[in-house]
Amino acid sequence: MSKLWYRQPAKEWEEALPLGNGRLGAMVYGDIEHEHLQMNEDSMWYGGKVDRNNPDMKEQLPVIRKLILKGEIAKAERLIKLAMSGCPNSMHPYQILGDIYIDFEGLNEIQGYYRELDLEQAIYRQEFTCKETFYKREMFISKPGDLMVMKLTAQGEGKINFSALLGRSKFFDGVKKVGTDGICLYGNLGKGGFDFSMVLSASSKDGRVYTMGEHLLVEDASEVLLYFCADTTYHVTEEELESSILARIRHAKETAYETLKEEHVKDYRALYGRVEFSLGDLSAYDVIPTDERVLAAEKKPADIGLSKLYFDYGRYLLIACSREGTLPATLQGLWNQDMTPPWDSKYTININTEMNYWPAEICNLSECHMPLFELIKRMVPNGQRTAEIMYGAKGFMCHHNTDIHGDTATQDHWIPGSYWVLGAAWLCTHQWTHYQYTLDRDFLEESFPIMRMAAEFFLDFMIEHKGYLVTCPSVSPENTFILPDGEKGANIYGVTMDNQILRDLFTQCIDSAEILGVDDELNEKIKAARERLIPTQIGKHGNIMEWPEDFEEWEPGHRHISHLYGLHPSEQITVDGTPELAKAAEITLQRRLSAGGGHTGWSRAWITNHYAKLWDGEKAYENIEKLFSNSTYLNLFDKHPPFQIDGNFGVTAAIAEMLVQSTLKRVVLLPALPKAWKDGSVKGLRIKGCGEISLTWEKGVLKECTIYAEKGMETCLKYGEYAECFTWNKGETKKFVWNGQRLVL
Repeated sequence: MSKLWYRQPAKEWEEALPLGNGRLGAMVYGDIEHEHLQMNEDSMWYGGKVDRNNPDMKEQLPVIRKLILKGEIAKAERLIKLAMSGCPNSMHPYQILGDIYIDFEGLNEIQGYYRELDLEQAIYRQEFTCKETFYKREMFISKPGDLMVMKLTAQGEGKINFSALLGRSKFFDGVKKVGTDGICLYGNLGKGGFDFSMVLSASSKDGRVYTMGEHLLVEDASEVLLYFCADTTYHVTEEELESSILARIRHAKETAYETLKEEHVKDYRALYGRVEFSLGDLSAYDVIPTDERVLAAEKKPADIGLSKLYFDYGRYLLIACSREGTLPATLQGLWNQDMTPPWDSKYTININTEMNYWPAEICNLSECHMPLFELIKRMVPNGQRTAEIMYGAKGFMCHHNTDIHGDTATQDHWIPGSYWVLGAAWLCTHQWTHYQYTLDRDFLEESFPIMRMAAEFFLDFMIEHKGYLVTCPSVSPENTFILPDGEKGANIYGVTMDNQILRDLFTQCIDSAEILGVDDELNEKIKAARERLIPTQIGKHGNIMEWPEDFEEWEPGHRHISHLYGLHPSEQITVDGTPELAKAAEITLQRRLSAGGGHTGWSRAWITNHYAKLWDGEKAYENIEKLFSNSTYLNLFDKHPPFQIDGNFGVTAAIAEMLVQSTLKRVVLLPALPKAWKDGSVKGLRIKGCGEISLTWEKGVLKECTIYAEKGMETCLKYGEYAECFTWNKGETKKFVWNGQRLVL
């Protein structure tokens, strides 16, 4: 069974274990006497919607462009900070919901402590013995019930006695009793912000349950059920806020605990159970506590069992923080312990949010991708306003951050990162990715106008320079170049990542138009613009050039590898299609790493995906091991530091890409299988063209491959030097055996 487990409670937040149903989240510390559950809710964003568009940008844009094209970068960047920054410069933060504190009585002289997070069922369990009494705690956050349930039991002469309290620093309006068996904490998230409320209630078959002051108390019980629910006026009206919470709790109390648990497990397994990853017999690793395995990875190569556990954990986390009807995963997924978290725990869309969703399609979790598409829809009217007010352009755009309201104005006044205009364009490529994996025509028809609006912005925004159409101003997130005279700069024209993203977006709009039978003037303009983008260039070091000119980097080991977007997540650079660019990409990675790159968790994850796309399994696995040893907390959260969840999702996607890579034309089997994973199997991964694939291998060699084509498929299968094309009828499954030379049906 895939699980995280420990022999002691968490001492700090990064050792606590996460639960979630997409909307509600908990970090469980597992303390014996003073249990602490730190709670989150996806719509707990401070403040209301604000129009932050800078009205002076449109007038100053020609001046800024003139300065950039003349090479007067410092003057341009001074004006950019004044005219292009948001007013005010920052969006509001995502915040903690609150805390549950439970103080138990009489629990000392503990033996046999154990806690676990069961990834197969999304259930937290904890047990220990105290004076001949066996205590057990079990909890989960149910998507069907939309609340958290905790069951506490005592087997023996000892009983359960505790007082419970809800808290939220000092930032709430009040607390009150809810009947005789519950307490409520409520408040407001600032001017224009949402109201929120949370309720903790208890029931016991044999103990006394009552309230006193702001405390919920239980005395002399052998079994207690605790129910926690919270909500905000983002999801419900002010009049419905408390009543809807109480209705969910009332329904749960009227339902048997085992039924609630079965409903939760069934709902979760419907997603998680689609994929199974095995690396042979891992029992020798499974008997070691998770924290000890992580600490051992700092001293020696990580055990291969950590690769499987991390992969399963990433799928678990995505299900736990991004479900249909919820908000998308933030920089921290759903789990945040601060009122003002790092980077406000927003949606950072110059890599981090996109990386969160890299595993969604390939790992058979398409439904978990949906919250991102809903956020894009909310961004559209704001992005249209930003395009018109700041740039005098049609279409819609966004800079490098957005929030719960779909804010599209510039975030911060940070020269290397803030003044980037490709946020909406990159997000829209996810819409096409979803279509490639699902062939959902209805989804494409709905997304197509949004994709075209994102493209239309650049038809107005780009300018002619040296025979090309270029973005100006823009940056290569979040890097800095050195001009020939030694001056530093970040804002320039036509950076490589811009061209690669736009080449994808324009091509995807053109392909979508062909599928949907659209042939109009806008489509022709997009076709013409695509042909005038600067091609991906190779520089003097044999590497992929990051900027339109072959500048030196101020930070050669920078954490961002933006100019390799074309390698991953894009398909513009491939080993078998563009070998010269693939070699240049490899040199780019070598130069980054030799200068200290990969020093943050999510950057290491991106590097791992790059090596997977280069079909270099040893380098990919080497970077996974380095992530375990240098960039992983004891609860397996990704260490930026601090915690960012994108590294978890990035490596989950990379492991899948090491096993199978697909386009609509070809599927590559085991393209980056490392020697360490000599025996194994994977079941249920998705391939583009609406297919599902399962693989087994022994001693590093493919054994069997099974592909199910939901809507029919024609594609080429590639394994090493072998390649052959096959056709599937709708709903057909084909099982292949590798005979040492070719795949045999």
